[in-house]
Order: sequence, then C-alpha cells, then structure tokens
Amino acid sequence: MQLADVPAVYTIETASFATPWTIDIFEREITENTFANYFVIESDGVIAGYCGMWLVIDEAQITNIAILPNFRGQKLGEKLFAHVMEQAIMAGAYRLSLEVRVTNVPAQHLYRKFGLVPGGIRKNYYTDNQEDAIVMWVNL
Repeated sequence: MQLADVPAVYTIETASFATPWTIDIFEREITENTFANYFVIESDGVIAGYCGMWLVIDEAQITNIAILPNFRGQKLGEKLFAHVMEQAIMAGAYRLSLEVRVTNVPAQHLYRKFGLVPGGIRKNYYTDNQEDAIVMWVNL
C-alpha cells in the first residue's frame, strides 16, 4: 500500500467496520510505523481489499484485513491473506496472530484454512459493542 491508496483503503475500512480507522491512522502507519506492512489487492483495476501487518522481531500480528462488500465471495481475501503470510515468512516471522470477533465465523473459517487456531479470548475487545475477540495464531 502507498499513500495514494489510502482514500480507497479508507472506503473499504468504512464499509467493513463499525469503528473504522481514520485516514490519519493509515497515513501514520505507512509513514511512521517501522513495524507496519500494508498490502492491497486489486480486481479489475480497483483496490478491492487491504491487509495490515506488524512485524516485531520474529512475530507477525495482523492489524486488519477487509474486502469491499461487492468483491466478497471471490476468494480475494484468501489470496491477500496468503500473500501476507508469505511476506511474514520471508521476513523471518516464526508466528502470526490476530484477533477476530467471536461472531465473525466466515473470517474464522478463512484463518483456519491457513492453520490458525484459537489461543484465547480477549473479553470486551471491540469498543463498538464490547464483543469478545478470539485470539488466533499459527507457527509459521
């Protein structure tokens, strides 16, 4: 992802999350956070999705992943997640983790395809409705 991609990513963010990140957060992630790595996926010349990952020493943490609603169901999320996992491995990460809403069963199924397993619960993790998050991880 580049700075020029931020407006399109923000559109995806607001279409996907109840408490979206701001444009400023994405800009700071790209320009100031040395741990941050962000990727976009295009379909028909349109940025259809994005994924963020922090790499800290030998661990990767997915910060967010989303696909525009009208591009869902085309396996773009799967392709994007596979690419990000590959990037984590190439960067020397030994483990990858993320949080996912307990009600987001489709995302949980996607992550299980890549070997992620539940490792715990973060109570009241999501600020919009105090929903719990499942922490999922995989050794790479």
